[in-house]
Amino acid sequence: MESFNNPSSRPGEPIRVAVDAMGGDHAPRETVRGAVAALDNHDMELLLVGDVGEVEAELDKYDLNGRAVKVVPSVGKIGDDEHPMHAFRRKPEASVIVGTRLVKGGEADVLVSLGSTGASMATAALVLGVMDGLERPCIGGPFLGLAPRTVLMDLGSNVDCRPSQLLNFAALGSVFAHRFLGTENPRVALLSVGSEQSKGNRQVQESYELFEQSHLNFVGNVEGMDFFNDKADVIVCDGFVGNILIKFTEGMGTALGGYLSRQLAPYMSEEQMKGVFSELWQTTNLPRTMGGPLFGVNGAVIVGHGSSRAEGVSGAINTAVRYVEMGLLDSMREELAEISRNGLTGDSR
Repeated sequence: MESFNNPSSRPGEPIRVAVDAMGGDHAPRETVRGAVAALDNHDMELLLVGDVGEVEAELDKYDLNGRAVKVVPSVGKIGDDEHPMHAFRRKPEASVIVGTRLVKGGEADVLVSLGSTGASMATAALVLGVMDGLERPCIGGPFLGLAPRTVLMDLGSNVDCRPSQLLNFAALGSVFAHRFLGTENPRVALLSVGSEQSKGNRQVQESYELFEQSHLNFVGNVEGMDFFNDKADVIVCDGFVGNILIKFTEGMGTALGGYLSRQLAPYMSEEQMKGVFSELWQTTNLPRTMGGPLFGVNGAVIVGHGSSRAEGVSGAINTAVRYVEMGLLDSMREELAEISRNGLTGDSR
């Protein structure tokens, strides 16, 4: 394996990608396999953060051909069943913490983790800090294969939100839709129980007024079925609703796929059914194959689904490289500054 220094990122240099090799249900086997596969797709330097013995044992399975791969030692991992803040204090050398420090210290351009989302968020907020004008980071991005250009903010990181926080999440999502997905002047909407302004709970109604005053391309309220109707490019809700929505969709897609497979088995071959269900399968797996940014922290962090296999790890790394190449952090800072300049930061509750 090749060692390399930590030069500052400059145009034309390889992207330095740190991977939390111990994060995820199938680590380090699948994280290492996916990370090595991603080397074929990008001019990148790979830093695998984890238990040296375990990670190197996995790397020994591959012919790296002198590629820029380095193992960065860490001790332990933070599990989904651990309180992120408590674990942060108890396990200062855990893989996700060490990986985040690499970004903070300029030794990596981006961190990819498929471990505990809560741990990734807490560590990023404490180590990297949040962007000016933002109280909390959030997670968002496309999550439906049948609506691959529709961004949902928030996917589950903030279960209680004030209207000003939802507006900030909308601004971040709008930048992502424009720069990452190529959507011109993204249409922003609030997720509610009806399209009328008067519909929704207090949070939604107060947010509606704030969104109307913003510079965003606000198109009003949308309902759950409108994810499939191309009524908005960025749909905003709190993480409580967003997380229920994404997990319901995953469960429904899996259950429906199984049901249709049984019904069609007498009439179609397994290969034919794979083709028919490819779009449905994406519906339940897009977050696992793509990975999504942790929006609002002062550093590039990409989080993926914990159950991801190697393909999902490679997909998250693809997202990470594009995120850095496009300079999305600076664009998001500018968008938040615009919200602040317009004075749209107050809440009545």
